[in-house]
Amino acid sequence: MEQFRQMGEVLGSLKAFMVFREDIQINQRQCCLLLDVLDLAYHTVAEEMKQNLRLDEKHTKWKILEQPLRELHGVFKEGEHYVRQCLDTKEWWAKAIIFYQNTDSVEFHIHNLLCCFPVVIEAIEIAGENSGWDQDEIQKKRVLFSTKYQKEWQDPKLFQWRFGKQYLISKDFCSRVDEVWREDRWILLNKIQGKRPSGSVSLTKYEQRLRDLLFKNLDVSQPLNGKLLPSSILLGSKDYQVRRRLGSGSQYKEIMWLGESFALRHFYGEIEPLVPEISQLLSLSHPNIMRLLCGFIDEEKRECFLVMELMYKDLCSHLKEICGPRRRLPFSLPVAVDLMLQVARGMEYLHSKKIYHGDLNPSNILVKARSISTEGYLHAKVSGFGLSSTKNLNQKTSPNQAVNLPFIWHAPEVLADQEQLGKTGNFKYTEKADVYSFGMVCFELLTGKVPFEDSHLQGDKMSRNIRAGERPLFPSNSPKYITNLTKKCWHTDPNQRPSFSSICRILRYTKWFLAMNPDHSQPDAPVPLVDFCDIEAGLLKTIPSWRSSDPLPISDIPFQIFVYRAVEKEKLHAIPKQKSSESGSDGYSTCGDEPLTIIDDPPPPMTEKKPSVSSETTSKKISVLKKSSSVKVIKQTGTPKGQLLRPPLMSPCGRTIRLSSEGHLVAMIPKPRRTRGHASDSELS
Repeated sequence: MEQFRQMGEVLGSLKAFMVFREDIQINQRQCCLLLDVLDLAYHTVAEEMKQNLRLDEKHTKWKILEQPLRELHGVFKEGEHYVRQCLDTKEWWAKAIIFYQNTDSVEFHIHNLLCCFPVVIEAIEIAGENSGWDQDEIQKKRVLFSTKYQKEWQDPKLFQWRFGKQYLISKDFCSRVDEVWREDRWILLNKIQGKRPSGSVSLTKYEQRLRDLLFKNLDVSQPLNGKLLPSSILLGSKDYQVRRRLGSGSQYKEIMWLGESFALRHFYGEIEPLVPEISQLLSLSHPNIMRLLCGFIDEEKRECFLVMELMYKDLCSHLKEICGPRRRLPFSLPVAVDLMLQVARGMEYLHSKKIYHGDLNPSNILVKARSISTEGYLHAKVSGFGLSSTKNLNQKTSPNQAVNLPFIWHAPEVLADQEQLGKTGNFKYTEKADVYSFGMVCFELLTGKVPFEDSHLQGDKMSRNIRAGERPLFPSNSPKYITNLTKKCWHTDPNQRPSFSSICRILRYTKWFLAMNPDHSQPDAPVPLVDFCDIEAGLLKTIPSWRSSDPLPISDIPFQIFVYRAVEKEKLHAIPKQKSSESGSDGYSTCGDEPLTIIDDPPPPMTEKKPSVSSETTSKKISVLKKSSSVKVIKQTGTPKGQLLRPPLMSPCGRTIRLSSEGHLVAMIPKPRRTRGHASDSELS
C-alpha cells in the first residue's frame, strides 16, 4: 500500500508540472502521452485493487504486491524525471540538439511501464484469489481468473479487444504511439525557423548557424544529402572547450558546448568515403544505443567531429570497480537481467537496420546511473558499431582483457575466418556472431568473471579450444533459467542461436518471474519448471509475426508476456496428468529427460501433534519413492489425522518439488558443488 501511495504522489507532481504543458518546447507530445499512460496505469491498478482485494488484509495477503508495485513506482519516478528535463528551458539550443530525435519517452519509459504492468495485474489477481473469508466466493474468483489464460485469447487482436484497456494498450494509445514522435519533430521544426523560444525577433549569427544545423537534421524534405556541416559551427562557439580525454590516447574526448557536456569523437583521414555511413548513423535513435547527435567536417584538414551524448563509463571499467575481492557477484540478479535486456534491445534495433556490430564486449557497452539509483540499476547503451575503418586510428589502449584477448568474445566461425584471412582481413559479421558475443557478455554480468580468465591456455591455443567447443562454466548455484539462455546464445552452431527479438521476449518474461518471486537470492529460491526458451521456440511456430527481423511495436509487449504465461500455465497444468513411459521421455522435466514424481492431494495442515515416526520407517518410504522412475500419483490411506509424515517431494534429479504460497509449482535448487572450470558443448548438452 505504501508503494501505491508513493505512485499517487509522483502522479500528482507530474500533473502539477503539466499544467504548463504548452510551455514545453521539446517533445511536448511525448510528455503528454507519457503522463496519460501513467495516469491510466494508476487508475487501472486502483480499480483492480478495489474490485479484487480487501483493505483489512493489506498486511497479510497483499505481500505478493510489494515487489511489482515497487518496480512500477520506479517507472513513475523515471517518467517524472524525463518530463522535468523536457520542461527545463535552460540551454535551449543544447537540449534541442539532444532531444530533437530522442525516442526515450516511448522506447524507454513506456516500454518499461508495459513490461512491468502485466506483473502488477497478475499479482493483484493472485492476491485476489485468496482475498475474503467466504470460501465459496474465493473459489468462484479462482475459476474466473483461471479462464483468463485459455488458448482462445492467444491471438494479438483478440487479446487487445478483450484486455487492451486493462493492459494499457487501447486503440487510442496504439495510434498515438505511432504519431507522437513525428508530431514532436514537426513542432520543433517550426520553433527553430527564425525565433528563439523566449520570443525575441532576431538571432545572433552563431544561433542562425545552429538553427541551420537543426533544420537540416529535422526537415525530411531537405535531408543532409550526404554532407556534414562545417566544423566552424562547433569550434567557433564561445563556450566550446575540451575538458578531458576519454581513455588513453583515444579518439574520444569530453567537451563543453552550449552549456552542456558531450562526448566528441575526433579523427583524421579520408572523410569523404565515410560520409554515407555517418549519415546513416546520424539517423539512428534508440535509448539503448550510443546516438550521434550531429557531425562536422573540416575538408582542408581532413578532420571529422562527431558529437555524442556523454555516458558515465564503459561496463568493463564498472565491473572492475564493483567486483572487489570480497564481492564475487557484480549485480543482483534483477539488475543483471535488466542490463542484459537493455543490451539485447539495442542490438535488436541495430540488426533491424542491417547493422552488425562485430565487436560486442563490455568495453563497448557504456553505462550511467539511472535517474533513480535504486538497487544499483544502470542505463546501458551499445557503442563501437559502425565506422570500422576508423577504429584503428588513435584507438585507445586499455589494459583490460577485452582488448588484449579480443577473440574470447568472438564466435567460433569468426575465429575460423580470422585464421583463414589473417587478423587484418575483411570479415563479414552476422547477426548470429553478435548473439554469441552477447552470451559471453551475459556470462560476465552474471558471474563478475571475464570468460576463460581461469584458463592457463592463451593465444592461438585458446582460440582453437573455443572453435572446438570449449565454453566458460557457470557456478553450480547459478539459476538454470538464466544460464540456459546464455548457453543457447553461445552454441557452436549459429543456426541454434536465438535472435535478439527472441532474447528480448525471454528476458522480459524472466523479469516477470523475478518480480513474482522476490526471494530469488535465497539458497532455496524457487525456479521455474518450464524452460522459457522452450516456450519461445513453440510460440515462434504459432505466431508468424514473431519471426520478423523488425522489432515489434512496444504495444505488443503485454500480449507477449500474457501468452508466455498462458503457455506456462498450460504446461504446468499438464504435468500431473502426463502418463509415464518406460523411457520417461513423456514426462516434463527440469533436469535432462528424467520425469517428475508428482504427489497428488497435498496433506492438510497439521492442527495437532502427530505421533513420532522412526527413522527406519521413513527411510523405507523414501527408498520406495526413489525406485519409481516415472510420473506417479501417490496417495496415502487413512483418515487425515492418522496420516504419517511423508518425505519431501523430490524430482528424479534431486530437486525438492513444492507449491509456492501463490499456487505455483516450483523446484528447489540443490546445494552447489562445482564453482570453477570450463565446459565443452558435449558437457553442456
